[in-house]
Amino acid sequence: MIHPPLSAPSPWLTRWAHLIPPGSHVLDLACGSGRHMQWLQSQGLHVLGVDRDESALASAQQFGKVLCADIENAAWPLTGRQFDAVVVTNYLWRPTWSSLLACLKPNGVLIYETFAQGNETVGKPSRPDFLLNRSELLQLCCDLRVVAFEDVFLHSPDRYVQRVVAVNTDSNDKRFPLDPSTAQKS
Repeated sequence: MIHPPLSAPSPWLTRWAHLIPPGSHVLDLACGSGRHMQWLQSQGLHVLGVDRDESALASAQQFGKVLCADIENAAWPLTGRQFDAVVVTNYLWRPTWSSLLACLKPNGVLIYETFAQGNETVGKPSRPDFLLNRSELLQLCCDLRVVAFEDVFLHSPDRYVQRVVAVNTDSNDKRFPLDPSTAQKS
């Protein structure tokens, strides 16, 4: 089956992926057709994509392992599994937040980006259930080391988003470089 070309990965992901060590195992939650899986695999990472859309997963499976699961209406499918990194973009389901964080290994990296309040003025999603409240990602990551956070309005297309990069560590000694050229990969 020939799949259409995927859109480019999120600039937020590509900006911060240097924090994920080479060869790591990454969870891409709500992966859709696998645009981030494709990019992460090209970086030498092993990816598990989870989505409820079987037809989207048919494309995603060429970039790693996939799991068809409806996390909004069934039990969390990854209990007991941990990853070196978790990536989520354009998806929010608050009831699974603690389960999602439990998937981070020690020193695991969370890269999360989704819609925020204000988006209802420019398009979809517009329901409050799917829009982050002011600084909500910061609050949700209160037990992680936040490396970067933005609560911004973006153009092309117009949208309000919050995004965070956080590491599952309580150490203040670990350094997280802004520039990937200065990152020490291990």
